Amino acid sequence: MSRSTRSAQVAAIDLGATSGRVMLADVSQGRLELEQVARFANDPVHVWNGRRSALHWDVPGLFREASAGLAEAARQSDDLVGIGVDSWAVDYALLRDGRMLGLPHHYRDDRTAAGVDAVHAELGPVDLYLRNGLQFLPFTTVYQLAAEKADGLLDQADSALLIPDLITYWLTGRRGTERTNASTTGLLAVNGQWDTAMMERLGLPVGLFPEIVETGSDQGPLLPDVAERLGLSSSTRVTAVASHDTASAVAAIPMDPSRAAYISCGTWGLVGVELTEPVLSRDGWKANFTNEVGADGRIRYLHNVMGLWLLSETVRQYQREGYRADLGELLAQAAEVTPTVDVFDTDDARFLPPGDMPARIRGWYDERGMRPPMTRAEMVRAIVESLASAFADGVEKAAALSGIPVETVHLVGGGSQNRLLCQLTADRLGLPVQAGPVEATALGNVLLTARAHELIDGDLEAMRTIVADRFPPQHYAPRRSRGTRARAAVGAGKA
Repeated sequence: MSRSTRSAQVAAIDLGATSGRVMLADVSQGRLELEQVARFANDPVHVWNGRRSALHWDVPGLFREASAGLAEAARQSDDLVGIGVDSWAVDYALLRDGRMLGLPHHYRDDRTAAGVDAVHAELGPVDLYLRNGLQFLPFTTVYQLAAEKADGLLDQADSALLIPDLITYWLTGRRGTERTNASTTGLLAVNGQWDTAMMERLGLPVGLFPEIVETGSDQGPLLPDVAERLGLSSSTRVTAVASHDTASAVAAIPMDPSRAAYISCGTWGLVGVELTEPVLSRDGWKANFTNEVGADGRIRYLHNVMGLWLLSETVRQYQREGYRADLGELLAQAAEVTPTVDVFDTDDARFLPPGDMPARIRGWYDERGMRPPMTRAEMVRAIVESLASAFADGVEKAAALSGIPVETVHLVGGGSQNRLLCQLTADRLGLPVQAGPVEATALGNVLLTARAHELIDGDLEAMRTIVADRFPPQHYAPRRSRGTRARAAVGAGKA
């Protein structure tokens, strides 16, 4: 594992779109133990802004809970040397003189439509893709900033910090923009530098985001008052891990990137392959594939699928209706549904906001004259079948566009616990699915911190070997051989 004989602990603050956690890892030569010391909900808040009710993140509340988790980690540790922070992408806080001006907007807030129109009036989607390599998502940071500009809010700010960089700033007093998350903003050119010419053309402040910080770099010790309040040593340091949670997750996937695809499945499903260079083809743009930066300069070539958000919002609606929804029971009932239901388009924009998800799904079927799911079990089966179909389609397109001959698919994150989803994905692809680890993001986070502290050494492949040894995946064999649909794309040449 490492030539070092030192034993120490590192902590991960892992903020997901629906929940956060603090994980404590004990790392030494030949040892990796991971324990959850705190878990908390990440519930957005609606705040009236004088014109409408806007959706925001309660970032101070998240920092409070994360701090409590670090304090618990301190109580359980004898040598906590490092902390890493990761979160979801694209969202940010505006600051002036180091003070946050207001709660960060939630990417599911509907304000960004005007921002999309404003950006595309200056730079069309193809032009943007050639500059930043990103798929179109209406909530990408560049569109959010255009909406801020239209509202006059950028005039009040002198800087902006992405969510994990904001948490790091509150811990250390140091400001920077970690590279993997910077690559999701739409403001980073494919050459790895801020696209200042584009910012000027769009009327966005150049220098709003701080300088790029490389993954694995030291962000300094905790502020003295923070260390004292949390019961940590003033020598405990914060490492810039792959702060986009998917980037940390991919870093921990025990895969051979030359012949495997991955699905990082949580609130979103990120489906793709790992490359050494971006793919900027017109076919990639049409397929809405993105080139985001991963750990050690790798490229995460992937497509966003709506993910488990569809299930969680469905369960919440059933609970609002008075049904004591248990997802495990619903999935068991869904597995018995025959014949299987027709799939729907999980990428339809109607499914993005919170609300009555079952009604929206039924509406999708009704508009096409198709029979909608009639029971709760049928609805859950339709969601899982549709996600498996979208995952399979994403894997096949990733292989065709990148030229990677995919032989195995690795499914990590919360979705790896959904046995029906894993099996249906294997069946639709006609390829084996390796499920797990569940906590891939936290594992990538702590391993990158541990490597920065020389508790382990080696490249991503060495780190992935550690994960495979300690957290062996569950194997799902396809219940049919690879079909015509899969053969036509998996392993095809680059478009």
